[in-house]
Amino acid sequence: MKARKIFFCSFILVLVLAACGAPVVEEATLPAPEVNTTQATATPIPQTTYPLTITDGLQRTITLDAPAQRIISLAPSNTEILFAVGAGTQVIARDPLSDFPAEAQSVTDIGDTFIALNTELIISLEPDLVLAAEITPPEQVAQLEQIGIVVFWLANPRDFEGLYANLITVGQLTGHDLEAAAAAESLRARVSAVETAVADVTDKPVVFYEVDGLTDPNAPYTAGTGTFIDLIINAAGARNAAVGLEGYKPLSIEELLVQNPDFILLGDSAYGATPELVAQRAGWGELAAVQASQVIPFDDNLMSRPGPRLVEALEQLARLLHPDLFN
Repeated sequence: MKARKIFFCSFILVLVLAACGAPVVEEATLPAPEVNTTQATATPIPQTTYPLTITDGLQRTITLDAPAQRIISLAPSNTEILFAVGAGTQVIARDPLSDFPAEAQSVTDIGDTFIALNTELIISLEPDLVLAAEITPPEQVAQLEQIGIVVFWLANPRDFEGLYANLITVGQLTGHDLEAAAAAESLRARVSAVETAVADVTDKPVVFYEVDGLTDPNAPYTAGTGTFIDLIINAAGARNAAVGLEGYKPLSIEELLVQNPDFILLGDSAYGATPELVAQRAGWGELAAVQASQVIPFDDNLMSRPGPRLVEALEQLARLLHPDLFN
C-alpha cells in the first residue's frame, strides 16, 4: 500500500508539473542532447578526448577535464544507462526508484527527488557529475549549479535512434566510448530483428496500455501519441487503442468500447490491477480482450523508463502479440 501511495502521488505530481510546462515525465518528449563533437551520430568515433565540452538537453554547456568518476544519478533510466555502458562502478549514489540492475541498490540512496533534493547529502558525497533527466526540474539543476556541482541534463529520446545516442553521450561523459558503442549497436540489432519479423503483419491487433486504472476505472490513464509506449506498441506490429490521444491522458470507457482492444496490458499491475479486477469493472466485460482472457500484467518499468530496457519491452510485446513469428 505504501508503494502504491508513492506511485500515485508521484504520478499526480508529474501531471501537475507537466501542466505548468516543466519537462518532468520519465518519457519521450524532447530530442536527444547535442554535443560539440561528431559522436552524436549512429556510428560514433571512439575514444573521446578531454577536456570534453558538451551541451545537454537544456542547452547548457558543461566541460569535463576527465571522465566522471563519482556520479550521482537522479533517474532510473540514467542509472540503467550508466550500468549498460560499463560505468556502474562509477555510480556513487542514485535516486530511490533506481532498482535495476540489482547492483544499483547497493549504492547510496539520496532520498526523495520529486519535491526537493537533499543537497547536504549530495555535497558530502563529492560527486564530479550529477546525471539528471527530464523528471529533474530545471530548478533543481540550477540549485545544484549554484553550489558548484556539475550537472548534465540528459533529455529523453524521441525514438530508438535517440536512445542509442543517449548511450553514446553517457559513454563520452564516463570514459566508456567503446562499451557505449557496443551496447548501442546491440540494441539497434535487436530492434531491427523485431521490425523485420513484424514487417509483413497486416492484421494488427489493437492494444490498450493501462497506466492507471485504479484511480478511475471509467477513465483509466493511458499513453497516446508522442510517448515511448505508443512507439513500442506500433513497432511491435500493433495499433494503439489510444490513437486519438496525445501524451498521458484518461480514455473514457465509452471510447475504449469503440476501440475494443484485442489486448489490455496492465502497466499498473504492480500497484494492484489484476485481470480479475478488470473483468469486474462496469462495462469492461464487453471488451474483446476481456472475453478472450487477453488482459495481461506488464512490467511498466520496461515501458516507461527511457533506457536500454525499452528494447526488452519491445521484444516481450512483439512475442506476446505474434508468438508464431518468434518460434
